[in-house]
Amino acid sequence: MFSSPLVLELPPSMQMTDEQFFEFCQVNRDLRIERDRCGHISIIPPTGSETGNREFNIAVQLGIWTEQDGTGIAFSSSTGFTLSTGAERSPDASWMKLERWNTLSSEQKKRFAPICPDFIIELRSPSDNLQPLKDKILEYMREPGVQLGFLIDRKQRQVYIYRPGQPAECLENSDTVKCEPVLPGFVLHMSKVW
Repeated sequence: MFSSPLVLELPPSMQMTDEQFFEFCQVNRDLRIERDRCGHISIIPPTGSETGNREFNIAVQLGIWTEQDGTGIAFSSSTGFTLSTGAERSPDASWMKLERWNTLSSEQKKRFAPICPDFIIELRSPSDNLQPLKDKILEYMREPGVQLGFLIDRKQRQVYIYRPGQPAECLENSDTVKCEPVLPGFVLHMSKVW
């Protein structure tokens, strides 16, 4: 098993349409697959158990807040979104306002929705290089509708906070991270993440 993403480059004659890529992912549903705007396919290895537990703890906190708040919906790490660049990405956790989600057709919701969530989180695994994750967050931040992004680096105990049109902010060894004003009242408790 490989520890970093396996990147496949397809010749132009073999590029997949969005429908073909969705079908490719469904046939290989045990793999986490993403595609960048150039058509390069990344097969992302499963996380280690510890990282998977931390990712789950993030999702639980976001899910509980989402149910209590009622203004949006949350998504797991296995959810794919088609960005305006044509890239298909799967954040580790994400949230979207219901009013944006409800603009999509039923068919769009069944596939990789052609929309980027309002809030995305990426969690760095021990084998991940930091710069590609920063690049991925910046890709999200250029998307319409995205309001907030977190890149959590457990290795360095840092949380990079991204907002559109602003430089990234880095919190060191923080106990909590507030998500105001995008997710009013949601505070990510880092004790379950570190």
